[in-house]
Amino acid sequence: MPRQSAHTADAAACGHHLRHILHLPTPDAGLLGLGTDPSLSRLLAASETGISIVQSPRETNDTTRFESRILTMRAPALVPVVLALCVPLAVMLTILAMIMTDAFSGLVLIDPGDLVTRGLPVARVVHDAAAAVTIGLLVLATFALPGQSIVPGRASYSQWRAARWAAWAASVWAAAGMAVLVFTAANTIGAPVTSRLFATQFVYFATELDLGRTLLLSIGCVVALLVIVLVTTRVSWIATATVLSILALLPLALSGHAAGSDEHGNAVNAMAIHLVGVTVWVGGLVALILMRKRLGAALPVVVARYSVFAGWAFLGVVVSGAVNAGLRISSPADLLYGYGLLLLAKSVILVLLGFAGYRHRRRIIPRLVRAPSDTRAFARLAVVEVVLMATAIGLSVGLSRSAPPVSQQSVAALDVRRALIGFPFPEPLTLARMLTSVHVDLLFFSLGVLMAGFYIAGVVRLRRRGDAWPANRTVAWSAGCVALIYFTSGGPGVYGAASFSTHMLQHMGLMMFIPPLLVLGGPVLLALRVLPKRRDHSRGPREWILIVVHSRYLRLLSHPAVAGVLFAGSLVAFYYTGWFEFSLRTHTGHVLMCVHFLASGYVFFWVLIGIDPGPARPSHPLRLILLISTLAFHAFFGLSIMSGTEVLAIDWWHALEFTDDGALLADQRIGGGVAWGAGEFPTVLAALVLMRHWLASDERVARRLDRRADLTDDADLRAYNDNLAALSRRDGGDRS
Repeated sequence: MPRQSAHTADAAACGHHLRHILHLPTPDAGLLGLGTDPSLSRLLAASETGISIVQSPRETNDTTRFESRILTMRAPALVPVVLALCVPLAVMLTILAMIMTDAFSGLVLIDPGDLVTRGLPVARVVHDAAAAVTIGLLVLATFALPGQSIVPGRASYSQWRAARWAAWAASVWAAAGMAVLVFTAANTIGAPVTSRLFATQFVYFATELDLGRTLLLSIGCVVALLVIVLVTTRVSWIATATVLSILALLPLALSGHAAGSDEHGNAVNAMAIHLVGVTVWVGGLVALILMRKRLGAALPVVVARYSVFAGWAFLGVVVSGAVNAGLRISSPADLLYGYGLLLLAKSVILVLLGFAGYRHRRRIIPRLVRAPSDTRAFARLAVVEVVLMATAIGLSVGLSRSAPPVSQQSVAALDVRRALIGFPFPEPLTLARMLTSVHVDLLFFSLGVLMAGFYIAGVVRLRRRGDAWPANRTVAWSAGCVALIYFTSGGPGVYGAASFSTHMLQHMGLMMFIPPLLVLGGPVLLALRVLPKRRDHSRGPREWILIVVHSRYLRLLSHPAVAGVLFAGSLVAFYYTGWFEFSLRTHTGHVLMCVHFLASGYVFFWVLIGIDPGPARPSHPLRLILLISTLAFHAFFGLSIMSGTEVLAIDWWHALEFTDDGALLADQRIGGGVAWGAGEFPTVLAALVLMRHWLASDERVARRLDRRADLTDDADLRAYNDNLAALSRRDGGDRS
């Protein structure tokens, strides 16, 4: 393939998506004009500093060995210099912020030394910067960069290059993570890293204390993703590394002020959302700057795709930042002093970055569409954004090392029960309080709102283009989202950790009531009808959905036996092991519990009554047998709880100052009754829907047979009658 035509094809494929992403009108000329636009040919002949086109074959299995490389002439490279200077800028601002908040003047029993007190914030800045670059490159490679079609599943040259650069950044991330672990251990122990005390206590800190284990887990995720990107050239494995990079951030939310504060559940949730939003936003922009010369005519569509990610990341950063600030500032007067002034400075930077993002979307991207080779305006604005982001990162690290106006110490000395559940202990349970009590769980409340919003937006888009969507599916999905919010932020969420019976009610809601409603909404089918198909062989949301629903992993999970065991068997594994108390004592355990039971319930009910595409499912009679047998086991589990003589998670209830074991056992029996009776509604619902699907399937088969009979003039019926006649004649001959 000639080099010029390859670039033109890439540009044409990318151009189809800009209308979907930016809602731009189709121009008379420009990138969306495809074959008639002479600017695509000029793109191959010149750039802002002068270019030459060479043909450079790549690896045997990579279609982009035919890809052109735009080699710029030697010129002063200011952009890499500015990007490199962002790290020392962030370090300097971190130190200044800590001086401003007197973070260096805290009293310790044993001074860990200047190496630790100064080295820890520096290591954190390098750690956060490397994490952002790693995640940004991997997110672009997974969702935004053009792919190839010669060898299905293989990364294109641009995707492979982004993954390789991500490997370098991940190496720095892992090294900085080790430095953060060592310095944090020394700071916690209160001893220099060269002391005998540190040498004897470090392993204990890293393996036994929650702070050390979270940092070690994060490093393990980084090392795992580093190995993956070094050994693979497949896009699916790059996506796996992307997921690991996000997971590597989440333990860090448990290691800051958030983990020890009042309202620690929402504080940790907000910090996790903040970390993910910042790294995707900052890292994605840095990755775009680094990759811009290699993308050529595909740059406009890649920037447009990044703009979508950046917009959602910006929203997440704003909401989570507001929650975090509200938990650390007691009054507006706190904004007039050190910590508050730094928060105000971060807020101003956030506003400026929001304006810059708006300018990117409204001016820079359309300008790139008209002239893909003119990247100067994009580079200038992007570099300014990165400098502002580096400033914000420096201030954030300084804030994380400083004491906020609101104490982040445990409130156990004042209110033990509040310290354990993370918010004021609720009043004694009544029906009215169960229906009206509210304590917002930021994570699941946001999830429920986003799920409902995306679904309704998809239905509206279908209706606008003249396509129908059944109203009952919208009602079912909306009801499921409302139920999710209620069971996590309403009465069951408020009282879930206060007694066994209310915990079981929340559990049954997550497992038995929410999943069937969501399954009946058909979200995958709606997404496949709404989301545009990409034409540049990259993988967007629609492509990844198809890959997941047809993957061998989902085929395994959706096997009737596996789905049934995960659904019913996990009940025993949860309540009769330490997982139950772990979910009560820790926010991590609570989130894992909610996610597991929502996911296992969704897969189980999808096997039974799902309307979405996916792996082949058993026949309707087998589904009915699966429903009856699994829910019979569920009822047996409820009876076993009711007849039990041992209080489950007794240490937790005693810590909540409930010391009457007889009353605890009575409440536990009520919880067993809830588990037994909660299966009635979903069983009836699933059975009715299953019978309806069964009848509809039989009707479809009957109509298909009728059409076949009309086409073949009842050939099958006549053949059957002829066979019967032949058998009759043979029987008559035998008797004679």
